[in-house]
Amino acid sequence: MNDLSPRPIRFVHQGQIRDVSGLPPTTTVLQWLREHAHCTGTKEGCAEGDCGACTVVVAETDPATGELKRRTVNSCIQFLPTLDGKALLTVEDVSRSAGPDRLHPCQEAMVTCHGSQCGFCTPGFVMSLWHSYETHAEPLPRPALADALSGNLCRCTGYRPILDAGEQMYQAPRVTMDMTPVRALLSDLHRTGAASLVYEGPNAACPGAVQRFHAPRTLSELAALRAARPEARLLAGCTDVGLWVTKQFRDLGEVIYLGRVDELQQISYSTSPSGAPCLDIGAGVTLEEAWSTLSEAMPALREVWLRFASPPVRHAGTLGGNVANGSPIGDSSPILLALDASVVLRHGHTTRELPLHAFYLDYMKNAMQPGEFLQSIRVLLPNAAGERLRAYKIAKRRDSDISAVCAGLWLALDGDTITAARLGWGGMAATARRAVATEAALIGQPWTEATLRRAQAALRQDFQPLSDLRATADYRLRVATNLLERFWLETRPDAPLPAAQAQVWPATC
Repeated sequence: MNDLSPRPIRFVHQGQIRDVSGLPPTTTVLQWLREHAHCTGTKEGCAEGDCGACTVVVAETDPATGELKRRTVNSCIQFLPTLDGKALLTVEDVSRSAGPDRLHPCQEAMVTCHGSQCGFCTPGFVMSLWHSYETHAEPLPRPALADALSGNLCRCTGYRPILDAGEQMYQAPRVTMDMTPVRALLSDLHRTGAASLVYEGPNAACPGAVQRFHAPRTLSELAALRAARPEARLLAGCTDVGLWVTKQFRDLGEVIYLGRVDELQQISYSTSPSGAPCLDIGAGVTLEEAWSTLSEAMPALREVWLRFASPPVRHAGTLGGNVANGSPIGDSSPILLALDASVVLRHGHTTRELPLHAFYLDYMKNAMQPGEFLQSIRVLLPNAAGERLRAYKIAKRRDSDISAVCAGLWLALDGDTITAARLGWGGMAATARRAVATEAALIGQPWTEATLRRAQAALRQDFQPLSDLRATADYRLRVATNLLERFWLETRPDAPLPAAQAQVWPATC
């Protein structure tokens, strides 16, 4: 169990190590920047991780390689203690890297290309552009650049001028930030700081109360801490729980942060008891890394990966958090259901494996017992010639939007006959669920239009979706039946449609 004495939060900012104490543990990075560090270049727009005005870059040392990793995140929903042991870079750092009284090439390009109008959102765009500039020596193709900017939603000047700026910033003499001092300070932090963090501060939701924030470093320490404090709030990427504070003003109570446990951030390959290849993804692996790995193994998942939230959300959020959250409109679970994924749950020294379809019990309710936590997700990889996989997301906006319907559809063919089927759906019920009746209508049948029509009819037995702000029940059912038809068109044995004929926006980047 974590019995360490409380200590300050320690991180690198503007060339020095900051020691922060006395603030509520749920103070956001954005609040600290503007109200305490008086760095007001970073703006608050939505306070929920959508608009991108608050975008900053967080840098940390990769424990496996020793390399410095930089990622964009939304500072409005990141709690300050999650910065412990890391470096925070903002638009002020970008400005200084160009030299006195000069603009950085990405800032200059935004000006010359008229990419800024009112200017409120511009610092967030600059941070996304700068991250792209620092991590790519050549301009990205426009589709890839559009994806990199998908977390910056304010487009009052239109998309073209900002994309122009993303290309033009490479035409000026190259200005890269010297990260040597940051690496040295991070090394000092790791050498002198305690391995784990226990931070205490006033509880912002309960005046007069004290709130504790734990950040263990090892899996065994986390397991002991969770078993001893089963009522504590588990926090991973903060992309959902952050909104509980910024929008709902909820009291989180005692918090256990998973983001410093290196064992939870590993991806490995293994085999199932039947000998099938599997991908084991630690619960703390970021959405970006998890989906990148999944789509590399299964290219059919690429478009859903690029449309899953936005880069700043995917850089912070975790696959384990998305699965454990259990939202009926989460984009991971439908695809993982189609892949016959299972979850590995841990309590103390004991683990158990549970099929994902048995993990969800009801709306926002799962099968975890008190003191348990999600350790990893095991994904069965398609490995037979007759297997077909597709993933579809339907939302009002292409980029950075919540699904009305999300589907992961998989079947196995022996010649023209369907031998197995798994159809995972999100947005159609109180939990992400497989369409059991529809699967039964497919198995053993030839993959023909007549079979498709029977499966579409069976879908209405599986789901009676609700109407809400995103879609009506009738719309969801119609979309789901249409997605089944698209699946058939793309995978039918006779003249399947190529991707270019099945979607308007090819996932080529």
